[in-house]
Amino acid sequence: MENHVMSDFLPLNAVVWAEVPVTDMDRSRKFYAAVVENELRLEEDGPNPFAVFASSDPKNAIAGHIYPGKPAPAGTGPTIHLAVSAPLEDAMQRVAENGGEVVSPIITIPAGRFVYCLDPDGNSFGLFA
Repeated sequence: MENHVMSDFLPLNAVVWAEVPVTDMDRSRKFYAAVVENELRLEEDGPNPFAVFASSDPKNAIAGHIYPGKPAPAGTGPTIHLAVSAPLEDAMQRVAENGGEVVSPIITIPAGRFVYCLDPDGNSFGLFA
């Protein structure tokens, strides 16, 4: 009998999906659509409605959705990073204009630039360009 370790069963990307709880689906769909400049597709065929972040390659991309739920206290839950088109400063402005908050300066790393933000419910997220 062959021995297996957990890593034998992991997909290429360890993170494969993210769920963001929000208190107001309409407000949050508009917020995230404005920030990432891409509509979130509303799905209502399951037990609860959810709105999916678009992906150019659904089979291989890491994606996620927002759903009606109880967010963690502001800034205490996990942080997901969302890709935006450069310039990052434009996306930061869209956060502020749509009810969110930019909570860090721009951080530069070899792979690019990012910033930490809070959505209208206090969920932490990053913008990466």
